[in-house]
Amino acid sequence: MTSRQPSSRSGSKPKASDLRRRLDQLDKELIRLANERAKTFERWAKSDEGAIVEPTIDPAELDKRLEGAKGPLTPQTLRTILAAVESGSRALVKRTRVAYLGPAYSYSHLAAAHHFGEAHELIPSPTIAAVFDEVNRRHVSFGVVPIENSTDGRIADTLDMFVRLPVRICGEVQLRIHHHLLSRSPRSEIVEIYSKAQAISQCRTWLARHMPEARLIEMTSTAAAAQIAAERPGAAAIASRQAGLQYGLEPIESNIEDNRSNTTRFAIIGQSSPARSRADKTALMIELPHSPGALADAMAVFKGNRLNLTWIESFPMPGSANEYLFFVEVEGHESNPKIEKALIALRRRTVRTVVLGSYPKSEPIE
Repeated sequence: MTSRQPSSRSGSKPKASDLRRRLDQLDKELIRLANERAKTFERWAKSDEGAIVEPTIDPAELDKRLEGAKGPLTPQTLRTILAAVESGSRALVKRTRVAYLGPAYSYSHLAAAHHFGEAHELIPSPTIAAVFDEVNRRHVSFGVVPIENSTDGRIADTLDMFVRLPVRICGEVQLRIHHHLLSRSPRSEIVEIYSKAQAISQCRTWLARHMPEARLIEMTSTAAAAQIAAERPGAAAIASRQAGLQYGLEPIESNIEDNRSNTTRFAIIGQSSPARSRADKTALMIELPHSPGALADAMAVFKGNRLNLTWIESFPMPGSANEYLFFVEVEGHESNPKIEKALIALRRRTVRTVVLGSYPKSEPIE
């Protein structure tokens, strides 16, 4: 696509009307090229080489296409544009059903939209257990659930479901969580603030300092809180900016989270495993024998095979008073010979070792 600047006479600045017409021309050209790409993708998908098309988008592929790109648009902006076109193209071939912890405009919804794109069928589910159940019954191809927050730690409901149902982790999304105080009332009239318990916890210092008189009311989700705030005078919600736009709420204060690096990691769950990429992680669930040194013996396996652990979390074993499961993430794909060797050794030293899945590493996104 070529880009000509509007001509100007005698070095004078181009007129605003000429620039506006040029912007319209460029928009039409972008639309034409996006549609042309979608048609080409469809033809490729029907060829022998592209017969299997996954709905997910490989971040490494997007980064490869951005090599050599020069501003003024940021790489994140360009990546978002490419991802949207790619998602729409893939949905033309096969529209995938994805369950997420709802309702719409929750942070899980935002993570699902980022990973799969809005072109696929994103289906809200009321609980984490319901997302797992939809995947396990194969009513959907994938699910999106929170697994860890940088402020509050593990998401216990998610870890519990990995114990109960045989689903795999197919990917991850790390979403920077920015909380906003949203309302239709002026700040001086706000007497109630609604949000999910975790969101309230992540803003507790700000709330104590700036809204000490307001009553804090826990909800099942931040999006549900936004809906309540839209219906009640004197009510506010702590939620995403997108939820505020959806329910017609004004941002009274933005980015009120106490931790400016507040990030939630979401697991993409399903029945399949993505192909090996340039940088993968493998998730394991380990049950140890109830004996002295059992954890140290298990950890020695990773050290002996020079494998780097990126996450380890203990979790009470359902039905047991003092026994724990351990969730572990290790760098590398389960098909890596070093990990295969480590798994053999782990199974000798543990009651059970379950591979929950291997998937590409992700970077935090805004």
